[in-house]
Amino acid sequence: MAQLTFREAVAAALDQEMARDETVVLLGEDVGSGGVFKTTAGLKERFGPDRVWDTPISEQAIAGAAMGAATAGLRPVAEIMFSDFYATCWDQVANEIAKACYMTGGQLRMPLVIRGTNGGGLGFGAQHSQSVENWAMCVPGIKIVSPSTPDDMWGLLAAAIRDPEPVLVFEHKALFGTKAERPAGDHHLVPLGEAALRRRGDDVTLIGLARTVGMCEQAATALAEDGIAADVIDLRCLVPLDAATVLASARRTGRVVIVEENPGQLGWGAAVAAILAEEAFHDLRAPVVRVSGGNVPLPVATAMEAAVMPSAEKVAAAARGLTEGRIPAATPA
Repeated sequence: MAQLTFREAVAAALDQEMARDETVVLLGEDVGSGGVFKTTAGLKERFGPDRVWDTPISEQAIAGAAMGAATAGLRPVAEIMFSDFYATCWDQVANEIAKACYMTGGQLRMPLVIRGTNGGGLGFGAQHSQSVENWAMCVPGIKIVSPSTPDDMWGLLAAAIRDPEPVLVFEHKALFGTKAERPAGDHHLVPLGEAALRRRGDDVTLIGLARTVGMCEQAATALAEDGIAADVIDLRCLVPLDAATVLASARRTGRVVIVEENPGQLGWGAAVAAILAEEAFHDLRAPVVRVSGGNVPLPVATAMEAAVMPSAEKVAAAARGLTEGRIPAATPA
């Protein structure tokens, strides 16, 4: 079976949807030459400059142009090179794009996607390593996707492009080189809002997103050596959130560890923990534990960055504590 990298999966989804629908256009800094992460390579050569637009170095211009294109009947896919830079165009995203449909009673639709690299672990420093999906989770009217595997990167991005509402796709930069078997066929689609059960176990539930799914899987392998069987849930989407899959697993295992790379201070894991407390409290055998990033700007130095990031070892330690009846200490701020 042919292999597909996470990076190639981005291009595959864009190629698939641009060939399928001539209203799909791509815009962003250097997208015509493949982009700094080489996720759009070959698209300008295939579809031409009328559909692949190189933009100025201005996130405000990119988001604004995408909104204008969507209102004019196109399906734009805009690239924000680093998700940290949503901070410079947040007015367009949070106050205009997210609210246009609601404020016009559905007369104005926003079928657009904004992509951005997300996350740390590569020593890029505090302004290029943040996980900012929490920013968007607080804004009604935006869907949020963050894949963990190449096949999901392809299928979820394709589904996001077809969606009638605005979707933010967070691509973890540390995953771009990962490989998996290429999905069969030339077309691939993964529905939004459906979590994936990556591993089945009855003792503890490990919940991850994007890069932390791999940490959960590694932790589950280590736990299995101790006779502890773990469910591993890949949320895939934060909005819409597949709470049903999370609750079903938690009710069966009775113990939950949530693993998020962003700072634990008001992280998405807190929202998932609140759902569990409200709807599965009497099924839990222990408190929900969160393993998250530290509440500090991410350092550049490898050892310092690792100290404030989640890891498979930290996840396994938290899960062992729950199964042994101990409440693990919270991630330090």
